[in-house]
Parts: sequence; C-alpha cells; structure tokens
Amino acid sequence: MRPDLTGKKQTRITIHDLAAAAGVSISTASKALNDTGRMGEETRERVKRIAREIGFRPNALARGLLSKRSFTIGLLTNDTYGRFTLPVMAGVSEALVDHGVSVFLCAIEDDPALGQIHVDAMLDKQVDGIIASGKRVDRQLPVDLSSLPVPVVYAFTEGAPGSVSFRSDDAQGARLAVEWLIGLGRFRIAHITGPQSFFSVRERAFAYRELAGDGEPVLYGAWLEAWGHEAVDQIWSRAGEKPDGIFCGNDQIARGVVDALRERGVKVPEDVSVVGFDNWEIVAAQTRPPLTTIDMELKELGRQAGLTVLALAEGRPVEPGVRKLPCRLVVRQSCGSDAREK
Repeated sequence: MRPDLTGKKQTRITIHDLAAAAGVSISTASKALNDTGRMGEETRERVKRIAREIGFRPNALARGLLSKRSFTIGLLTNDTYGRFTLPVMAGVSEALVDHGVSVFLCAIEDDPALGQIHVDAMLDKQVDGIIASGKRVDRQLPVDLSSLPVPVVYAFTEGAPGSVSFRSDDAQGARLAVEWLIGLGRFRIAHITGPQSFFSVRERAFAYRELAGDGEPVLYGAWLEAWGHEAVDQIWSRAGEKPDGIFCGNDQIARGVVDALRERGVKVPEDVSVVGFDNWEIVAAQTRPPLTTIDMELKELGRQAGLTVLALAEGRPVEPGVRKLPCRLVVRQSCGSDAREK
C-alpha cells in the first residue's frame, strides 16, 4: 500500500516511502532508480513510475556519496556581457537537466586572480567538471585550467593542448552567406567586418574571398554600427561600380550598413542585399528591414559541450581536439525574402 501523503503539512518523501509504495526493499528501490543491480526490467520501470507518481526526489547528498559525484558542473567565462555565454549556458543546462546535473555560472572578467578564486571555489564544491567559455575563439581564459583534477571542456574559447573544445565553423557560415547572395544574383559583393586580429574574422574573410573573388576589398574595422556606417561612406565615395551585396562580420556592423544605405537613398534589398553574422535577435529583428544573418548555433554548441563534460565525468572516453559545429542561415527581409531558415 502506498503511504498517505494527504496531510496538512507535507513532509519530504523518502526512499523508505517509495520502497513501501512499490512493495520492494529499500536496496531494490535505490538500485532501480540508479539503473544498477540485477532485477527484472518490469520491476525497475515500476519503481521509477511510482517514484514519479508520488513525487519522490532523491537526496542529492546521498546520491553523491553513492556515486562519488556532486552532480554539478561549473561554467567559467570572461564574457561578462553574456552575448555568447548565455546561449551557451542555455544549451548546457538543457543537455544536463535530464541527467539531474545542475550548472552554475562564474564570471571572471579578464582578471586572473578572480579566475583562480572561482576555480578554487568550484573545486571546493567538488564539481564534476568545468566548461570554459569566452568572447572569442582565439583567446584562452586568464586562468590555467590545464591540470585540474576534474575534466574541462572548452566552448567558444581557446582550449589547452590536448583538450576538447567546441566552436562554430566560421568559414562554413561565411560560405552560407556569400552563396546565398550569389544565388540571389548578387555578384559585386563587399565584405565589411571586424578587426583582422580575430581568428574568426580571418576565417570568414578567406571563405568570402574564395567565393566572391577579388573584385571588392575586405574592409576591416570595429565591431560597431558606426564602423558599418563609415565603411559604406568609404565605398560610396570612391569611383566605379558599387556593390549589389554586402556581407557583414556581425549584426551590429550590418545594421550600421543598412542605416547608411538608407540615408544615401540606396534601397535594401532592392538595390543592395545585406547579410549579417551572429543572429543576435535584439539587433537582427529590429533592423529595418529585418536582417538576414548567420546563426552560430551557440545553444547547440553548449549542448554538445555539456554532454561531453558529462561523459568525461562518468569516465567515458572522449577523443581530444576541436569540434567545429555548422552555422545556420536565417533569412529575413534584408535579402528580399520572407523569414525562414536554411
């Protein structure tokens, strides 16, 4: 018979209550929930079903003592604005919630001392692993994570030698953008992008050049709307034919480009089609017209990083190296098409 749980003051349901409700021993109930021990599959499923029905939640401390795990993962980042880390964290949390694993975020800015404090705190809390994330793929966090006693996985930041790291495939994303413009009949395509010192900028520019040719120069500048505006002024101030397509290194630059073209009486997308990069919703959707752009799939990147650090924490083998995840084209009106994805 199942325990009466209808009293005025509901107490926490224990493993003893579950065992009584399922008609099994406490040991059998525990093994069924943890997928250990030898028993019939029907018994295992019945215990799990009854646990859900009566609202049994395993005691995290006891669970940790049995498995020698804390069921927590630390996410360490210097991206204090959260532009890249928040979607990564959403993916990590989504991947791990069904495994009973919690994620907590520590922002370290670019301060090595603060970074070490947070790493020490994570180790004191006996995290099962750490995911390191940042604001660019070619810079390490300002703290050494190479010899920690827990597994470390890197997402959107440079990893230590021999580590596992995830990043978006910038070259593939750039090819998506340029191929889309060419498919629209745009053949004089300019590329306005960020600082050349960024690895991602160089990768995108190389892929752009392979497809678009040498007809237009690559214009390097800041990750700002103002730079997009200035770059259009530079292009339209010189003699000769003007671009009929512009591929921008991020959505902020693209919004500056669209605004500058409008001020000059150049219609987007009728005269010039514009593609951004990042799919930063607050920028892309609010641009007029809304911006066709490349989504770096940061949430999926976080999901893969989360599953990988979980595998390492459970002792499963994982091949080291860099995993590049494909980007996705999000089509909006700045290219003259209805919103859709490719």
